[in-house]
Amino acid sequence: MKFKSILLFFILCVSCKREASVDKTKTLPFYNSEEFTPEWIHESADAYSEIHTIADFEFTNQNGQKITNQNFIGKIYIADFFFTTCPSICPILAKNMGSLQEMYKEDENILLLSHSVMPWIDSVSKIKEYALEQKVIDTKWHIVTGERESIYKIARTSYFADEDFKKSKDESEFIHTENFVLVDKKGRIRGVYNGTLALDVQRLKRHIEILKKEF
Repeated sequence: MKFKSILLFFILCVSCKREASVDKTKTLPFYNSEEFTPEWIHESADAYSEIHTIADFEFTNQNGQKITNQNFIGKIYIADFFFTTCPSICPILAKNMGSLQEMYKEDENILLLSHSVMPWIDSVSKIKEYALEQKVIDTKWHIVTGERESIYKIARTSYFADEDFKKSKDESEFIHTENFVLVDKKGRIRGVYNGTLALDVQRLKRHIEILKKEF
């Protein structure tokens, strides 16, 4: 009798574990820290309610409009960080964001969000000029500026976008990152990609298609 009870308990545990498992081929992981360790968390797990989300924000886009989290509720979006006078990685980032814009221009559930890390130079008129140069579709791609402190804080603590800050913890350091960050409809990070590499951008596009089927 004791053996049967133990066996039944084991079967129930295995069954529960199976129900709570995540098919890693059909869903994307979550990223909850600056180490970018992928975590597959089932909806039934206690940790599901503790998944990291992007903090509330308010910035100004290329048309002088206030842009907040409310603009991205129920949307998948790709975020990056740039500045208009950057001569190195930013033109490549812009080109690849442009390719994402072209691919998803008819999909209202996919948005793009580029933050200027040099807001003391990138005024609204400056980013408007930049948006025109990049052929930005205003309803698809928001290029935003705002207070330096707010942009740098959200870059570091929400998007984990500043790798140097992980080491130095120096808030005065300039942010310069090539990362594209994929954010789901609930404001959670689901992927990080090198926005200057064509292969990584293709991987991002594949992951967007996976994420679209998740909800």
